[in-house]
Amino acid sequence: MKISVSRTVDVSNSSRAKQLEGMFDVPRSEKCSLKWEGDFPIEDRDWNVGLIVGPSGCGKSTILSDVFGAPSDLAWRGKSVIDDFDAKFGMKDVADVCGAVGFNTIPAWLRPYHVLSNGERFRVDLARRLLELEGTVVVDEFTSVVDRQVAQIGSHAVQKYVRKHGKKFVAAACHFDIIDWLQPDWVLEPATMRFQWRELRRRPPVEVSIGRIPVAAWKIFAPFHYMSASLHPGAKCFGLWANGQLAAFAAMLHRPHPTTDNIMGCSRLVTLPDWQGLGLAFVLIEAIGGAYKAIGKRIRTYPAHPALIQAFAKSTKWRLEKKPGHVSLSTKTSGLTGNQKIGTRPCGVFEYAGSSFSREEAECLLG
Repeated sequence: MKISVSRTVDVSNSSRAKQLEGMFDVPRSEKCSLKWEGDFPIEDRDWNVGLIVGPSGCGKSTILSDVFGAPSDLAWRGKSVIDDFDAKFGMKDVADVCGAVGFNTIPAWLRPYHVLSNGERFRVDLARRLLELEGTVVVDEFTSVVDRQVAQIGSHAVQKYVRKHGKKFVAAACHFDIIDWLQPDWVLEPATMRFQWRELRRRPPVEVSIGRIPVAAWKIFAPFHYMSASLHPGAKCFGLWANGQLAAFAAMLHRPHPTTDNIMGCSRLVTLPDWQGLGLAFVLIEAIGGAYKAIGKRIRTYPAHPALIQAFAKSTKWRLEKKPGHVSLSTKTSGLTGNQKIGTRPCGVFEYAGSSFSREEAECLLG
């Protein structure tokens, strides 16, 4: 396949246009023509993700719309963004795709599009496109309105979903820093009409550290958790830092049990929105699990978040103790207080079954 795209427009003959020609000695022309030609062998191989990348004005959008069609406009009119998804999709479908692109802050699902942050809009926009649009999903100005961290992590989340579901996704972007995260199968640079096939590689590493943090740190994470904002003052709290920034939080509480006294339950587990999509919450809770196991404790989690339930169920480091379903546990048996009761949330119960830390490592983390 070859690309041969051209655009011709009439040049303005206004007084200002003539003044501009005189100021900068621009040669007078009746027409302005732009043309892009080159090899574009995307039919030679199977692929899932493509990227058209280059500086502003180099022809990215023109080639994108000419070859793949103009990106579809999405209407956002609902009182919450989940109300804007096509009614033919069930809530499970919506939850799955939102989780897949790293839009995991459930309170934000209940807000209208116009009040979301740029990062949240970026992710939920992608979620709708990936779920609703047939054929090749086309996105122009990809990651242009979000900071580079969100752009990179969001790119990683998108490509995972696209490959898992066998879709085709093509983006036009002006930032080269997303290439190692989006992992495109091919890249086209219109500025030089250079086309390149790429092999799938590992994403760039994220440097992680974990340690104890005070209960007061919960206020940073509370707005992004799907349960009550309250936290038991006796909780033991842990933080995960990604590339030096605090990114994830976990709170652990002793759980009363009729036959044993060594169960620690995860009361809260949350990742800040800008870092969602990398699995950092699992890195954190599995480190905590390994540390507590070293001192003879059993770690359990009780997720109701759909993405967390799926992830725990797929992990080889967690054993299912009770399938998600409606439960009604009293505060006496659950170890929760007041509005922290599980009530009738469809919780699953998973117990850590991974490897143990050394005693020294455990004492260093647990304090």
